[in-house]
Amino acid sequence: MKMTLVQHFSELRRRILWCALIFVFAFCFGWVVSPYVELFLTMPLINAWGDAELLYTGISDGLMIQFSLATLVALIITVPCFMWHVWAYIAPGLHKNERQFLIPVFLLSPILFLMGVAFAFYVLFPFVFKFFIELNESTMVPTVLMPAIGGYLSFCIGMLKVFGLAFQMPLILVGLNRVGVLSKNTMIQARRYVIVGIFVMAAVLTPPDVVSQILLALPMWALFEISLLFMKKD
Repeated sequence: MKMTLVQHFSELRRRILWCALIFVFAFCFGWVVSPYVELFLTMPLINAWGDAELLYTGISDGLMIQFSLATLVALIITVPCFMWHVWAYIAPGLHKNERQFLIPVFLLSPILFLMGVAFAFYVLFPFVFKFFIELNESTMVPTVLMPAIGGYLSFCIGMLKVFGLAFQMPLILVGLNRVGVLSKNTMIQARRYVIVGIFVMAAVLTPPDVVSQILLALPMWALFEISLLFMKKD
């Protein structure tokens, strides 16, 4: 059944209000569990550095960190709900072939994002933190290593976002190929330039150290090669 313009706006408003309500409740939940989230995010550093002591540099750091982590938890809970509402809103107006194309996108996108986050958290962080701790402790100058908790969490969450978004590459490349924008032969011929671009992108997105850049570039290179396997031949 076709809907009028007013009905479309009413439906859109209802779904936006639902998402806003979910965000509010998720934020309240995030406020309660934020200390556990903070502990979880600091575990890679604590495991790599047994004597870890993180520094609060301001009297309001605890409040701001709890607010930031509560917002993060709220977004993690709200985004899947938001995507479902987007799908429920646009699906009735799509053709069958369009639905068949978009359903895998909506399903695979969060899975790939979580894969990127997991790779950064369980592979990158332990290796990088151990490397930097050993490097700092090997200096001949007497030093005390006390990272600021705010800076650490910003770095940690930022890197998780970078890896989560980087792992969307196969979905983007295969999607562009299926709609006829990107040909498989073109990507194969441009492979060497794509690989150089991946390493340049990794250098831009990660901190200025070779270890992080390589640990981002290598999975992206592998994902690019995997993407070629799922592209349609010209």
